[in-house]
Amino acid sequence: MTDTTEALLGIVDCDRYPLTDPRFHVRCKSELDRDGVLTLEHFLVDKAIDTIRDEGLEYQHLAYFTSDSHNIYLKPDDSELPPTHPRNRKVTSSKGCITDDQIPRGSALRALYHASAFRGFLCSVLDITQVYEYADPLSSINLHYADEGQELGWHFDNSSFAITLMIQRPKRGGTFEYVKDVRNADSGEMNYELTEQVLNGQTPTQTLAMNAGALVLFRGRNSMHRVTPVAGDHTRILAVLAYNTKPGVSLSESARRTFYGRLG
Repeated sequence: MTDTTEALLGIVDCDRYPLTDPRFHVRCKSELDRDGVLTLEHFLVDKAIDTIRDEGLEYQHLAYFTSDSHNIYLKPDDSELPPTHPRNRKVTSSKGCITDDQIPRGSALRALYHASAFRGFLCSVLDITQVYEYADPLSSINLHYADEGQELGWHFDNSSFAITLMIQRPKRGGTFEYVKDVRNADSGEMNYELTEQVLNGQTPTQTLAMNAGALVLFRGRNSMHRVTPVAGDHTRILAVLAYNTKPGVSLSESARRTFYGRLG
């Protein structure tokens, strides 16, 4: 066990997932590049899962809940196109969230987020130089809650990657579905025909069966994805670990008001 992984003892199964081993990095990067998603089941040890879940349930009353109607691009509508066009069609997203400043100081989530071994692993697999926390006090670590009937509608991510940890699965529903490489945002190819087929339920989707403790790296900028409505009285709890590739970046004030209901 190296010094850089000592901070993760009791949090990550470092025997199963040797975060400082370059050979492990290569295998993970290959899978992410091929599939657009990397799922590491049992990444967290049971004790860490239990602790984070208990923290989440204790602080759930602080969550800011939203229900929004939006297009899949998470942008203002294009007034030159009709409301029925895939660019403007509306879907619904509803969830609750507690923010970085509401995560306990001694939380395992915070230890994982700041661990050099974990950050080094992310940089290697995502092929980036460095990762930085958000400059604002809300956005770096979030816990998302979805109760019965709540969902995330189809959308593309604005960022190039997302890092999540499943903390508690619902009894039914709450399934992560995606369709890989629907568009090419860099070249401006929106592929509205396929986008419309996805919205109409005419295209096969792939699903991720994430159990509690699973780490998921997902490239959602070009892949449409959603979370189906939760069913039952078991809240879906998901941790989102958000980083930037440049220092000093804050989530915009409008986004913070929309997602968190406050600026800080």
